[in-house]
Amino acid sequence: MDHISRPPKQTEDVVSQSPAFNRQEVYLRPNPARVIVRPFRPATEPRDLSPVDKTRANHIVDRVLALGTEEATLELTEVLGNFQSRHRNLLTLLERRAEEMEDAFASHTLFTRAQRLLVGAYFLNEYSFEASALFNPSIVLDPDQSGALEGGHRVILSLRAVGEGHISSLTFRSGFIAADGSVSMAPASRLASLPRVESRESVEGGEAVEVGFDPAEELSERVIFPLTLSQSNGIEDARFVTFEDEGRRTNYATYTAYNGLAIRSELIETTDFVSFRMMPLRGSAARNKGMALFPRKIAGRYAMIARQDNENLYLIYSDDLYAWDGGTAIVKPRFPWEFVQIGNCGSPIELDEGWLLLTHGVGPIRKYSIGAVLLAKEDPSKVLARSSQPLIRPEPSEREGYVPNVVYTCGAMRHGSRIILPYAVSDTFCHVSTIEIADLLSSLTP
Repeated sequence: MDHISRPPKQTEDVVSQSPAFNRQEVYLRPNPARVIVRPFRPATEPRDLSPVDKTRANHIVDRVLALGTEEATLELTEVLGNFQSRHRNLLTLLERRAEEMEDAFASHTLFTRAQRLLVGAYFLNEYSFEASALFNPSIVLDPDQSGALEGGHRVILSLRAVGEGHISSLTFRSGFIAADGSVSMAPASRLASLPRVESRESVEGGEAVEVGFDPAEELSERVIFPLTLSQSNGIEDARFVTFEDEGRRTNYATYTAYNGLAIRSELIETTDFVSFRMMPLRGSAARNKGMALFPRKIAGRYAMIARQDNENLYLIYSDDLYAWDGGTAIVKPRFPWEFVQIGNCGSPIELDEGWLLLTHGVGPIRKYSIGAVLLAKEDPSKVLARSSQPLIRPEPSEREGYVPNVVYTCGAMRHGSRIILPYAVSDTFCHVSTIEIADLLSSLTP
């Protein structure tokens, strides 16, 4: 089923937006048929990353290995018949999971390969990672521009997917921007898979993890599911930006790690969207969510927009990409649509006129709208202009969803004279609009 679809005619006007916006015919909707297999842990605690209850695990392994050779082979054949078409390289996944269960094999000296693979199957389960929502996108240029349209670009959208238990993961889509600014997205693959963990390392503040996908997999197959205790209930709202430093380009994204009780900001980095490194951030500013990295250093230092007090936007500088403290409040709630709080909607976009920072404001009945702020190029602590009215706000005709009354984005990009803006509606599905930069700037109040 193609989940890049148009909504019913009677609800086509999803949000109220500036007349200068050009709404694209692009809709990215959650598809519950897309599943991954992840470790199943019979545990004493109902948490995804809790330790396996070894007694229960041993009992399961004992029962499998007590099966006769023929019976075990028949059971494995049935498993493969049911699930092999739903996953790439299922046999490899079963073997990999069996390797992780070596301790449970300790008391057994003789078993067949079929029994071993069957044990792997008993400690996996399918998870519909976008069953509930697919939202909060950010957009960057694809490092691979082969096949791009003349005058256009290949792009990558990152998205937050939510499944059973409100667990968030990170997934991706490929797209194209034509010379005239029109946007098209490639359909998502039917298959989806998790990466192989290449390394884990204890670092200050938590754990650094490096993962890698099979380069032969389509981009939309790649799903980064929680890997550490700090992320155990979600990898939320990745704000990707292409960072340039001395001719080298790296795609960084700040995201919110959520363990079910507490949140903190972490950083993911990649050059190819095949291999990724995830690191915790340190410092007082990293204890909250909503951090966004500038796409280059300013006066030789890293710069970040943050919201460590849950209310205002701060500008922070650091000589260490992974440590963020202090900062200066530069944007505070001023207009009724942002009286509750104001936050960023992705990394600042560099224009000739200054740094364009998309914002979100929260108003009455916790209604989220999108606005913008223009910061001075050489000194981003100076606000040159800002939205007195939202650029995009929820439309009453369709504001129901996983979280009602919300429009939100985690990052836009510049394409010539336009801003390409993907955004989410009611924390449920995603849409794309474009706007002429000149029109956007003229809508701001000095």
